[in-house]
Amino acid sequence: MTTGLALRSVTKRFGGFAALEEVDFVAHGGEVHALLGENGAGKSTLMNVACGIYAPDEGRVEIDGKAVSIAGARDAAARGIGMVHQHFKLVPAFSVLDNILLFNPGRPAAEVGAEAQRLAARIGFDLPLEARAGTLPVAEQQRLEILKVLIGGARIVILDEPTAVLSPEEGTALMGLIRGLADEGAAVILVTHKLHEALHHSDRITVLRQGRTIAETTPEGMNPAELTTLIVGEQIVEEPELSSHVGERVIWLNGVELAGDAGRRGLTGLDFQVRAGEIYGVAGVAGNGQSELAEVLMGLARPTGGTVWMDGENITEAGPAGRRRAGLACIPVDRYRHGLAGRLSVADNYAVNGVLAGRYGGWMWLNRAKARARAREAVEEFDVQGVRGMGQRAALLSGGNAQKLVIAREFEGETRVVLAHSPSRGLDVRAGAAVHARLRAARDAGAAVILISDDLDEILLLSDRIGVLSDGRMAAEFTAPADRAEIGRAMVSHGDD
Repeated sequence: MTTGLALRSVTKRFGGFAALEEVDFVAHGGEVHALLGENGAGKSTLMNVACGIYAPDEGRVEIDGKAVSIAGARDAAARGIGMVHQHFKLVPAFSVLDNILLFNPGRPAAEVGAEAQRLAARIGFDLPLEARAGTLPVAEQQRLEILKVLIGGARIVILDEPTAVLSPEEGTALMGLIRGLADEGAAVILVTHKLHEALHHSDRITVLRQGRTIAETTPEGMNPAELTTLIVGEQIVEEPELSSHVGERVIWLNGVELAGDAGRRGLTGLDFQVRAGEIYGVAGVAGNGQSELAEVLMGLARPTGGTVWMDGENITEAGPAGRRRAGLACIPVDRYRHGLAGRLSVADNYAVNGVLAGRYGGWMWLNRAKARARAREAVEEFDVQGVRGMGQRAALLSGGNAQKLVIAREFEGETRVVLAHSPSRGLDVRAGAAVHARLRAARDAGAAVILISDDLDEILLLSDRIGVLSDGRMAAEFTAPADRAEIGRAMVSHGDD
């Protein structure tokens, strides 16, 4: 077994904050090595050192046993290192094919396009090569990122949360491809919060905690509870907790129509309602209208037919600001596109809802000290790690901690409706459980909660009722506790069959 990539005694500091402290990590050719840890544990920082985005302050990087100095992503690619980042590195205005060509310069477009189609078919999905990357839903952007690296022929492949926005079937297909890459001699590093991926698809597991290596082990004989204890230092077990009181309907959609973009199905006569005091889970195979539904609910897309009602008022024409004033809180699937302004500070990102509600004064006189103080309290309450000051740009937060900041803001004040689209995406076990507790608390306080998730386990754990979205409409509805197999059959069947 060859040593593909080794990081020896790597330390990385940002100002006075030590993100990594003397970390050792070795990935061999021919194996899948899972890298686990809480949000902010240093996983992404370590991999950014491996692919040349950060230079280590101490320690060294080795490829095939030789110390190297990697001068950025292009140099890393030339050395056979390819990283699929949790947050995408795409040019939104460019086509799918052009984005692939940017990562694979010098090759004929026709050759690269044909290889992309073959590889996509192997994984089990299709990508329109001429579509603009920015029009693709998040799941398809993830696929594009994976294709970019695999087509480049990387022999050291780093995957940071690669299945976070994929359906279970797509995730299984991708794990099969990853195993195939390892069997062909590649060193594959899998950074994930999904314990079953580490246990079922890796050969070795390394756990980081607070920037240090806690353990290196193998999946044999290891169970999720033991792995969770290594990651967070305690055992965390979640159980379903159904609502004790369901009230009147709060939000409902009648015959909603919306065309899909880039080959997506869109919405076709969508009808459903959610009542106060319940969590309504929307399950379905990715690409069946989930993104369009979220955009309609947030007010980012206006339906071409049908109506959206909230508390007896027709809000079909209302924009995002009007819906927020009516009591809608949103946790979007793409936190950087729809949830945060990366260049603004942590404090400003947190305070925006309070500013709109007048809690920090008006636009002519804004009480910034009060806003910063409240943001500081929220950062502590929601355990947003990696914040070195309220003036820090939100873009510098790790993915999971950025999600925590969005959630902290959205749960400030009273809400009538909570839209949570893949709320635990990129979160560790402890943070995911905390988010689930917040959703239940909002439900128990009388809010109507709409949970859209590709993770069927999350849907089954949280939902009081479940609707299956297929071809842009609700194909079936279930009351919890629901049968997983029946839901699965509804997800893959079509009402016209």
